[in-house]
Amino acid sequence: MAAATVQQQSITDYLSKKQKESPKDLVSVWATLEELHNKRLWHQLTLKILAIIKTPELQKGDNLLQLYNNFIQTFENKINPLSLVEIVAIVIEQIKQPKDAIAFLEKTQPKVKVNSDAQNLCKVLAGQIYLEKLNDLDNTKKIIEEVEETLDNADGVTPVHGRFYLLASQYYRIQGNHAQYYRTALRYLGCIELETLTEETKMQHAFFLGLAALLGEGIYNLGELLAHPVLQSLQSTENAWLIDLLHAFNSGDINKFEEMKTKWGSIADLAAQELFLRQKISLLCLMEMTFKRPSHDRQLTFAEIASETKLPVNEIELLVMKALSQGLVKGAIDQVASTVNMTWVQPRVLDRTQITTMVERLNQWCTHVGTMEKLLEEKASEILTL
Repeated sequence: MAAATVQQQSITDYLSKKQKESPKDLVSVWATLEELHNKRLWHQLTLKILAIIKTPELQKGDNLLQLYNNFIQTFENKINPLSLVEIVAIVIEQIKQPKDAIAFLEKTQPKVKVNSDAQNLCKVLAGQIYLEKLNDLDNTKKIIEEVEETLDNADGVTPVHGRFYLLASQYYRIQGNHAQYYRTALRYLGCIELETLTEETKMQHAFFLGLAALLGEGIYNLGELLAHPVLQSLQSTENAWLIDLLHAFNSGDINKFEEMKTKWGSIADLAAQELFLRQKISLLCLMEMTFKRPSHDRQLTFAEIASETKLPVNEIELLVMKALSQGLVKGAIDQVASTVNMTWVQPRVLDRTQITTMVERLNQWCTHVGTMEKLLEEKASEILTL
């Protein structure tokens, strides 16, 4: 009981001191904190703390650390675990040594063990420090693998998903893993409100995503990125050409790809992977040729494919075999007749032009069904009398 009295007196002394030292606009804030604490209104107190820790005055020096050590720490077990970690996330920004900040987070983890989201957020914040301030990729990778396993089993999108995917995308970008960066960066953008990002940040995400879509192994569905509003941030900028290039890849337009070489050739990462890019757009061209054909007319000759892809005829069989092995299309090669009979093409997110093609094909199908219906009506009597 005596210890509790000493602690209460210490809190009162700290808050009284802050009321005397603070600017006029903050005096009432400290008084409110004291009142809420005395009334044990922990939820309202938490909300008030979450609001004031972002004020410029408290962002100076070690004011937030003092607030935590002298006040918040005394009732942290009464705070919602996730809210506590949100508070800690801002407080540790005033810790100068990165390893000390990580130690602070590790000390917080046992306090929030009842809440998996709070524990995951502690780990993600530590991962951010490992990656951005210590360049410790091994520990960053370890945290990503730990958190990813728990998030995969979570119901719906938790408050941690956005931060996790941002951390993972930054890690994969540094590693040069284009495919994983593409997937995690798109997931990150799907977890946040795009309006919360600055224009510069949007343009950065759009540019890196565009490059990753082109350079990523196994990424042939570019429609999801082309439909994403973040890509529009590149319009009217010096990198607007990237949108046109992505459209060219999505439709397998090799002529457009070659016309734009002066643009994409100026980007070192793209120029260094020219052979890979040509192989990729050739596969996309084959997919688009298959997609455009009606299901009853999907026999492609080697000569037709060579004409569209601008590859020698003797390389077409290898191209088709690669498309088949990667599950982009299904079909059979007739080596004697030099033809390919396609039966299926991998589903993709379609752009407006591709949707128009799909509508035309549906109209043709409806016409064929109508014709067959009339034929059955006309021949019904003959069939029934057999």
